[in-house]
Amino acid sequence: MKRRSFLKIAGGVATGYAISATGCAATAREDRVSGLPRRVLGRTGEKVSVVGFPGLCLSHYEQDRCNEGIVQAFERGVNYYDVAPAYGRDGECEIKMGVGLQALDRSKIFLACKTKMRDKDGARMELERSLTRLKTDHFDLYQLHHIRTPEEVKQALGPGGAMETILKAKEEGKIRYIGFSAHTTKGALEALNGFDFDTVMFPINFVEYFKRDFGAAVLELAAEKGAAVLAIKPLSKGPWPQGMERTRKWWYRATETQEEANAAMRFTLSQEGVAAGIPPSFLDLLDKAIAAGRSYRPITEAESKTLEQTAQACLSLFQREDEKVARGESFHGPIYPDSPHECCAGVYV
Repeated sequence: MKRRSFLKIAGGVATGYAISATGCAATAREDRVSGLPRRVLGRTGEKVSVVGFPGLCLSHYEQDRCNEGIVQAFERGVNYYDVAPAYGRDGECEIKMGVGLQALDRSKIFLACKTKMRDKDGARMELERSLTRLKTDHFDLYQLHHIRTPEEVKQALGPGGAMETILKAKEEGKIRYIGFSAHTTKGALEALNGFDFDTVMFPINFVEYFKRDFGAAVLELAAEKGAAVLAIKPLSKGPWPQGMERTRKWWYRATETQEEANAAMRFTLSQEGVAAGIPPSFLDLLDKAIAAGRSYRPITEAESKTLEQTAQACLSLFQREDEKVARGESFHGPIYPDSPHECCAGVYV
């Protein structure tokens, strides 16, 4: 997808027409709950809040604060909750979310989880453990977590792969829909071409797009395949530049003001096929994302140009990882040693 056509999609309303390929970005087709829009999640027909609850954020807080955050988000319109066994130490985030969700009606929650395992037995172990930790009998969405390389996709989809467990679990009623998350273009495209996934979770972010068109090819193929897009890192401003004071103890910068968050979320939610965005893993940034979602309207050409100028002073968070895979190089450690998502093998995201 060329930049000109991408911006035409993003700025559609400003030029007199609504974004309509899947209905995701047309405000007239959105329901609102407590002021927060909900969009149809592609062919699933499910309606999810345009802002998802970032389960990793629970690693920063004690259980009581986690409980408050989970309930308060729901009261403000959030129904999409995302978590993974890799989040926090020893499944900390799954455990905390499992406790916090007991205060809510499970039938009103769209609960998404993931597995980093690529083999059948490993995926079954993670799936059953996650169900226990989250105190539920099913996941609305279950995803292959952090696809990087085409080889991983082949392993997961091939004989004895994680997909065997996932498909069997769907037959058992433990999984409703199937998706994946990825941080590289090559890995995401391989997955989309290899299986009829319901969703693709990928970085759709103004910095990444304006710096290097990152995300455009995935959006295009997802639309062609009919897979809904769940955007990660929508509020990212890339890794901290060398020498810059870190105002937040985190491995990348985020938009900190409400005005910045509004513009960043507006950009992401204006892209074709995007159903929801997952903000950075802090409850205060979740609050800003919810406020941005409540005030959402499709982005204009002028606003896109302003974001493009902002992006020029930022760095790409995914360039090294993406280019490494594009060159066919192996990973011998984490891309960002201070990232809580990665272990020594560099397989978490």
